[in-house]
Amino acid sequence: MFSESAELYDAIYGTFKDYVAEASAIAAMVRAAHPGAHTILDVGCGTGEHAKHLRVSHGFDVDGLDMDPGMLAVARRKLPQARFYEADMAAFELNRRYDVVMCLFSSIGYVKTLPRVTDALRCFRDHLTKGGVVIVEPWFGPGALRLGNGTTNHAEANGVRVERRSHIEVRGALSILTFDYGIESASGTRATREVHELGLFTIEEMLGCFRESDLDATYDPVGLSGRGLYVARRMT
Repeated sequence: MFSESAELYDAIYGTFKDYVAEASAIAAMVRAAHPGAHTILDVGCGTGEHAKHLRVSHGFDVDGLDMDPGMLAVARRKLPQARFYEADMAAFELNRRYDVVMCLFSSIGYVKTLPRVTDALRCFRDHLTKGGVVIVEPWFGPGALRLGNGTTNHAEANGVRVERRSHIEVRGALSILTFDYGIESASGTRATREVHELGLFTIEEMLGCFRESDLDATYDPVGLSGRGLYVARRMT
C-alpha cells in the first residue's frame, strides 16, 4: 500500500492533517463514552501518529495494528514502548483485550468489501473489554468522490523533497486512488507510483455491518475530518 512512501508519509500528511487536534477530540470522546478507559488498540495505525499523541499528551496505553511493515517500522521508532502488530484487520487474534478499538483515517475502506467489513468489526468486538467502545472513521460513500485528477502535495523531510499527485476513479463499489511521486534527494531524482483500492459503502450498509457484528453503532456525519464517525458498543 504505502510501500513507496512510508518514510515520507508524515511529511506529506503533516501538511494538511491536524493529528494533535484529532487526538484531543478522540481523547474527549473516549472519556465521555467510557470514562474508565485506559487501553486503546489503533487498527490501521499507519506510522503511529495518533497513537503517539494519545499516549504522550493524553495518557492512554495505545498499541497499534497494520498490514504495512514500512509504516509499522516508523511507528515502532516513535513509540518503542508500545506493541505494534503486523496483521490483517479482518483476521487477527492478539490474545489481548482493549477498552477502545479504533480504526481512523478511512482505513476500514481498505478491506474493500462489505463481508470483510463485517469480519473486521467482529475482530474489533472480540478484542473489547467489558463496556468497551469501537470507533471507526469511514471512507467516503458512493457518489461523494470527485473523480479525475486530485490534489498535488509537496513536502520535505530529512533532505528529501517529494511531490505527490493523485488521481481518483471508481469501478463499481471500489474507488481506485493512484498516487504518482516525484522524489528528490542527494542521490538523485526518481518517480514511483502507488495504487490504493478502497471500498465505497453507504451509511446504511455500514450500520448493517455493525449489527451483523453484534455492535450497536451511532453515526456522526461530521466526525474528526468531515468523513463521519461511527461509535459502537457490544449489543450483548
